[in-house]
Amino acid sequence: MLGLNIKNETSRLRAVVLGTAINNGSTPSIEEAYDPKSREHILAGTYPKEEDMIHEMEAFDRVFKKYGVTVFRPEIIENYNQIFVRDIGFVIDDVFIESNILPDRERELDAIQYIIDQIHPDKVIRPPSEVHIEGGDVMLWKDYVFIGTYKGSDYKDYITARTNTQGVQYIRDLFPNKIVKEFDLVKSKIEARDNALHLDCCFQPVGKNKGIIYKRGFREEADYLFLVNLFGPENLFHINRKEMYHMNSNVFSIDTNVVVSEKKFKRLNTWLRTNGFTVEEIPYAEIAKQEGLLRCSTLPLIRE
Repeated sequence: MLGLNIKNETSRLRAVVLGTAINNGSTPSIEEAYDPKSREHILAGTYPKEEDMIHEMEAFDRVFKKYGVTVFRPEIIENYNQIFVRDIGFVIDDVFIESNILPDRERELDAIQYIIDQIHPDKVIRPPSEVHIEGGDVMLWKDYVFIGTYKGSDYKDYITARTNTQGVQYIRDLFPNKIVKEFDLVKSKIEARDNALHLDCCFQPVGKNKGIIYKRGFREEADYLFLVNLFGPENLFHINRKEMYHMNSNVFSIDTNVVVSEKKFKRLNTWLRTNGFTVEEIPYAEIAKQEGLLRCSTLPLIRE
């Protein structure tokens, strides 16, 4: 049995699910695009090639192996995008929560069923159908569960709105001992530079007391100020609109002092090193074209 343990975003990683780009399928049509960034690259003819994405994910896998992390991969489904495993489930404490994802992505959960079967059945939960919540919107920090959501009345019209207020309430009810704090995120169906698809597209903690943040990703300034006050302005690295577009806040922590980052994130990586982090730089810019990056393609199962 897998004894799950996830209480934060940054302590020493022991086991993780890493997505796969193998047999990823052909370039989707405009109608099939789940997000504005993919749509942009489909239109431009620059949508990422499968072999390039496989190469990037293998680089990530090598970093995990370097640090002795147990890595699970999804079973391969032919002609199917299985990169972003963060969307399909997440762990809080020792509980695995399956996401109610977009219906045509349901098979992604089937591909990791062999892993879920190794978890005690009492610790695997599937919320009711009206509850929408995806792992990219859920972050653990000390006693907090941060959850990104979208409170606009046009929620149902936005394929980029992935976690609803029922999702927030569901986690609140499930973990009454946690402080659940929701953040209303800016969404766009057509402009990736103004679309925080998930909370990790505009914020992520690193280390023990630091974070990466994009102010304009929050619909309410009060939500942004909450994080500034909680972490302290001196502990936050502010990214700009272009850096947010390239997913600078979507790095991944293997330990409190080890961060995996995209090699082109020069300004961020310099800041991390200045603050005492070991930065494992890998290429991930092709995968970023689908509006997801390092955190999106991982599903942590065990941290110390």
